[in-house]
Amino acid sequence: MQNLKIYQSLWAMEQRHPTKKEPSDEQNFKKIKDAGFSGATIDLAAHEIEEFQKKKQHFVENNLGCMVNAFPYSKEDLGPLLKLAKEFDACFVNIIGGVMPIDYKDAIPLVYDWMEEADKAGVKILFETHRDSLLNDLYYSLQLIEEVPEMRLTADLSHFVVDREMWTPISETDQQYISTILDRSDCFQGRVASREQIQIQLSFPQHQVWVEIFKKWWSEGIKKWQDRNSGDETLYFLCELGPPGYAITDADQLELSDRWEEALIIKTWVERIWKDTEKK
Repeated sequence: MQNLKIYQSLWAMEQRHPTKKEPSDEQNFKKIKDAGFSGATIDLAAHEIEEFQKKKQHFVENNLGCMVNAFPYSKEDLGPLLKLAKEFDACFVNIIGGVMPIDYKDAIPLVYDWMEEADKAGVKILFETHRDSLLNDLYYSLQLIEEVPEMRLTADLSHFVVDREMWTPISETDQQYISTILDRSDCFQGRVASREQIQIQLSFPQHQVWVEIFKKWWSEGIKKWQDRNSGDETLYFLCELGPPGYAITDADQLELSDRWEEALIIKTWVERIWKDTEKK
């Protein structure tokens, strides 16, 4: 039977409040566990590995799975990040590559090198669609995945919406492009964007057109994943509502909505989508 596991981003647990202290790791992990998430995701670059080693105990103590968002800024950076992922028994590593050749053809050998390195390390990797990274641009990404058919993705579609400044309603052409990305995606990330803003509030009336677009895309992506995978595979969905400056703030540096409550809303949406689309 296919399974769905929804993770919460530890980066998204950061408050960055102008007057309040940040919650401790103990508080964050307990909050994630008590809310019914299956795991948590760490975001780190190679120079942060020692700092993040301290978080391993919290995964174990709270019986939470681990996912790694890795930021390798050189070809050699990936190895140590894969080692940490192995130590944490991470389900996989999402690569947000800081190596960004201008011509997509020049990225092909890098992608194959990283896939080979991950295979030798025994760690599954996915390449995340993300601005200011290897897959910064939708058109670049489409060309690269066509040249590297083995390349699998983590779809954070918010970046492409902003990158291409997509209009509503979504054009047939843009929808075809997004569908191609979803065909190649084995993990999905939860954030709603508009054509100008990377992260918008879920309950505001003016944002509902985008909320419905993203829910439709997640439904499409989840259904595609279910249809191409066997009965014992697990799909991972990551709620990733970033702190300020992803989250919009007012003149007093206070956020316009409650990101934690919004993460729980997205979790509920995805659970419902999974139930509605799962194989009978």
